[in-house]
Amino acid sequence: MNDQLVLGLQLRDSARFSNFVAGNNQELLGQLQRLARLTNSGQLLCWGPPGTGKTHLLQAVCHQVTEENRTAAYLSLDNTAGLPPGLLEGWESHALVCLDNIQAIAGQADWEEAVFHLYNRLRDSQRSLVVSASVAPAQLSLILPDLRSRLGAGLVYQLQALNDEQSLEALQLRARLRGLELPDDTGRYLLKRVPRDLPALMELLEQLDVASLAAQRRLTIPFAKTVLDI
Repeated sequence: MNDQLVLGLQLRDSARFSNFVAGNNQELLGQLQRLARLTNSGQLLCWGPPGTGKTHLLQAVCHQVTEENRTAAYLSLDNTAGLPPGLLEGWESHALVCLDNIQAIAGQADWEEAVFHLYNRLRDSQRSLVVSASVAPAQLSLILPDLRSRLGAGLVYQLQALNDEQSLEALQLRARLRGLELPDDTGRYLLKRVPRDLPALMELLEQLDVASLAAQRRLTIPFAKTVLDI
């Protein structure tokens, strides 16, 4: 797998630090931005349930590194079906490697071993590693205890879910980036009636964007009710 496939086809161009509402995750955001600037090694693991922004942050740090004319590699480990673990060979040449959803390879001895050896090569090469997981390192159902201990050896952060006002801020920020104005009352109405995880909210916002453009309508509560049938 070449770098273009690792980077170009998996990274969302919209996943940037600038459009991530950190809420109570300011320290985590600062550490990731610091890692993006490091020329020596660093390691960080962030964990939390789906929809809390783990993938956004891992892709954002990759974008930041590449914008500084260094190389980064990203792989979501829940998308490895049919891929050989050997594709991780040579990844220590990158300034930064991001492995998303580490829990997806739990129980797969070949993948666990490949990640373990990659960790050691990155450390020896003074490169950085950022990993995401759905649970804390000690709770990962890995069959390779050395890998579990390695993952917990660096910085570990639990992603805190956004509260109501922070979720509204995130929704309005994404709306503005689309050229939309989302009034406070419409935003609060949506947050009370739709799933609260960020990917679901962004999908609804895309529906509203398309409908608003077609109908030349503002994002009022009645319009949102009609479009989303809620």
